[in-house]
Amino acid sequence: MWNAVRYQVDERQADGQFILTGSATPADDLTRHTGAGRVARVRMSPMTVHEAGYGTGAVSLASLFDGDTPSSISSDASLADIAELVCRGGWPGNLRRTVDDALSANRDYLRTVAGTDIVTVDGVRRDPRKVAALLFALARSNATYVTDKTLQADVNGRGESLVPRTLASYVDALCRLWIVVEQPAWGQHLRSAAQVRRSPKRHLVDPSLAVAALGANPKALLADLETLGQQFESLVFRDLSVHAQAFGGTVHAYQDASGAEIDAVVVRDDRWLGIEVKLGARPEVVDQAAAGLLRIARHMRTPPAALAVVTATGASYRRPDGVNVISLLDLAP
Repeated sequence: MWNAVRYQVDERQADGQFILTGSATPADDLTRHTGAGRVARVRMSPMTVHEAGYGTGAVSLASLFDGDTPSSISSDASLADIAELVCRGGWPGNLRRTVDDALSANRDYLRTVAGTDIVTVDGVRRDPRKVAALLFALARSNATYVTDKTLQADVNGRGESLVPRTLASYVDALCRLWIVVEQPAWGQHLRSAAQVRRSPKRHLVDPSLAVAALGANPKALLADLETLGQQFESLVFRDLSVHAQAFGGTVHAYQDASGAEIDAVVVRDDRWLGIEVKLGARPEVVDQAAAGLLRIARHMRTPPAALAVVTATGASYRRPDGVNVISLLDLAP
C-alpha cells in the first residue's frame, strides 16, 4: 500500500490525496521508499482533557503568546475527579466505560504491548516479562529525568535483568511504538549547549498507562499525592504537546546547572512560554511556583512571552506579578 500511494503521488503531482494511519513506525524495508518529499508525518496523540469533553476551553494556549489574560471561574472539580481523569486516560474507547473498566482496558493494552506489539516493530522477539518490568520502571519515574542506570536498577528490582545495550533496544522499541515519548531539553537560544547537557524527560504517552503499569487506581493515587502529582505533570505535558502542535509549537523542559528548572517550556518560533505544574492551587503553592518562574526568567537571554502555573483545580487568572494561573480544565489550543 505504501509503495502504491507513493506511485500515485508521483503520477498525480497533487497534495493531500491520502491519509495513512497506524499506531507504530513501519519496519525498515529495502523495497519500500521512505516517502521523503511525498509523505508528511503527523503525530497523533490520546485526547486532551478538552477534547474528551471534561474541560471548558476558556484559556487558549496560543493566546498566551499574544499577551491575553486568562479568566475563568473556579470549577467544581475535585482532586478525586482529577485522579479519575489520570486513570481513565485520553482513549476514546474509555469515554463510555466505568473507571474500573477503563483501568482493566489499559492493563490489557500494556499486556498486548509487552507480549505482541513490541515484536512487530522490527521483528525482534523480546521477553514479555522484561518488557513489563521496564514499563513498570518507566511508570515509576514518569515525567522525570530518569537515567538508564535507574531504569536498570528498577528492572532488576522486579526480578529481571537488562544489560545497557539491551535496555536501549527495549526503550527504542517502545518509543517506536509511541508508548514512550521524550520531552527534550531546551536552551536559551538555538545553539545553546544546555540542549545537550541534560537528557530528556521520559513519559509514557498517556499517564493512564503509567497508572496501569503501577497497578494503581484513583483511591491509591489520592492516598499518595506525590505520585498523583507526578502523573498529573505527565497529563499536563500530554495536553500541552497536543495544544502546541496545533499552532506549530513544541514542548520542552529546562534545567540549569544549579538545578533550577521549568517543568514545561512551550516554544513557538523564537518565543517561549514557561510553565510550572502544581497539583494544588493553594496560594502558598502558587506563590512559590510563580517566584521560581520569575527568578529563572530574569536570567534568560530573551524574556518569556508569558509565564504560567498550571494547576489541577481552581480558577484561571493573572497575578499582580504578571504570572498566569491556569486550571488544566480550562486549557485549549
